[in-house]
Amino acid sequence: MTQEEILAQFGPREAIEYDVVVVGGGPAGLSAAIRLKQLAALNDKEISVVVLEKGSEPGAHILSGAIMDPRALTELIPDWQAKGAPLNQPVTADTFLLMSETGATRVPNFMLPPNFHNDGNYIVSLGNVVRWLATQAEELGVEIFPGFPAAEVLYNDDGSVKGVATGNLGIGKDGEPTENFQLGMELHAKYTLFAEGARGHLGRQLITRFKLDDGRDPQSYGIGIKELWEIDPARHEPGLAIHTAGWPLPNDTYGGSFVYHAENNQLIIGYVVGLDYQNPHLSPFEEFQRFKTHPNIRWYLEGQDQGLKPAKRISYGARAITAGGLLSLPKTVFPGGALIGCEAGYLNASRIKGSHAAIKTGMLAADAAFEAVQAGRQFDELSSYPEAFEKSWLHTELYKARNFKQWFKKGLTVGTVMTGIEQFVLRGHIPWTIHRTEADHARLKPAAECRKIAYPKPDGKLTFDRLSSVFISNTNHEENQPAHLTLKDPTVPTRINLPEYAGPESRYCPAGVYEFVPDEAAGGGKERLQINAQNCVHCKTCDIKDPTQNIVWVTPEGGGGPNYTGM
Repeated sequence: MTQEEILAQFGPREAIEYDVVVVGGGPAGLSAAIRLKQLAALNDKEISVVVLEKGSEPGAHILSGAIMDPRALTELIPDWQAKGAPLNQPVTADTFLLMSETGATRVPNFMLPPNFHNDGNYIVSLGNVVRWLATQAEELGVEIFPGFPAAEVLYNDDGSVKGVATGNLGIGKDGEPTENFQLGMELHAKYTLFAEGARGHLGRQLITRFKLDDGRDPQSYGIGIKELWEIDPARHEPGLAIHTAGWPLPNDTYGGSFVYHAENNQLIIGYVVGLDYQNPHLSPFEEFQRFKTHPNIRWYLEGQDQGLKPAKRISYGARAITAGGLLSLPKTVFPGGALIGCEAGYLNASRIKGSHAAIKTGMLAADAAFEAVQAGRQFDELSSYPEAFEKSWLHTELYKARNFKQWFKKGLTVGTVMTGIEQFVLRGHIPWTIHRTEADHARLKPAAECRKIAYPKPDGKLTFDRLSSVFISNTNHEENQPAHLTLKDPTVPTRINLPEYAGPESRYCPAGVYEFVPDEAAGGGKERLQINAQNCVHCKTCDIKDPTQNIVWVTPEGGGGPNYTGM
């Protein structure tokens, strides 16, 4: 049953009016909402603000390293420490390692570029920070609707954004309404701020509709995979931040790791692989598992033979990151709305930080929206938002790092040397700009041109399989619902992806969603693509890396997906 048929039978949808609707309850969306209410109180005005969050609660879908630069948070909530913000573990030391298979070379700290120094920053659970931000927003009068994903952009007759509609509930796998059916609702606003995170479902549509990426470099992404461990206090160094480059990835593949010693004897281990990798046999998940077997890393997780407490893996997750930087940043405003945070791509990949940028851009967009609403405007472009960004410290920071990802496309050695020259020698005063021309999915080579990669089997102690990992992410989806991982053409996976690229879906997905299985109906040893949508952790990697761009991620029922704790 199509949406048009559903509306014809069950409509119209209930509509609620707001001054500002915010799509996404992450750091950008909540900061925008908080700022709007702060400005209203400061100017003795009223402004109605609602935040839609697809997770079961704010923070449920939030995944980041994370080392947090508190600069933007301090601008938003100057007394955040007194108010109990969960920034409890300052970074006490930075270490950068160049890895080989059996050893590592430590880069002396005096040789580290400024972007790898974390003085004044904090090791945090960004999910917990977001939960705290949600309480601050609600205290100011912001309405937050968790479990309500925005599934559709609504437009006025003149083409400007009118608001969004939430998804219907109670649609069965066959697309037909069940006995539990509930029609979605419409939320109309003078301005709608989109803060869905990297590769947002609606943001992607808006970029295409309004041609926001015209004249920009193609966006570039990475996939970040993370585990949270509890380790023996004897091997825990609170505040130590370790970053690595090199093994296990080949020199021509962008990526690296982070190992953060958080509070309470917790160890954060993560790995980022650029989604512009070329070899379809590569599996980011398996590369991460291999990384943990390196002597310098496994040392933190072993030691029972020396009387140490066994390390315990607590949680797992994965999420795409928008890493193209300033040169790939789309136009961020359009009639009736704006893109903020990682929805637009403000992350500074050279610092491996985006939460400060999300908070700052949420504030800048809120300033523009508040000014417009108070002036009696609606549905036009919030041009003062990008203008303010260009004058901000964030623009200065991103401009200095604009070439980072482009250099690493030329290999680890070139990337390391040129980043060092730009950031350490030139201190960000760079007279050249390096552009990129290919989208990530277009970089994938045919399988016949690439070496196969044999990954070892997991041992269940240090390395694990996908399904046991998904289990501890607390991922769940209502079983009787249409798959939210859709195919434009169902024949493409076996007609093109499998014979030409060796079925990369089964390797780039970190959650075991895609697998090629025998097609008993077709016979003759043929295979078909099976989509295990219930495993999806909403990382968006498939939507980005599919070489034929045949996979489209759409919103599932509200509250589905991971329920991260401590991540």
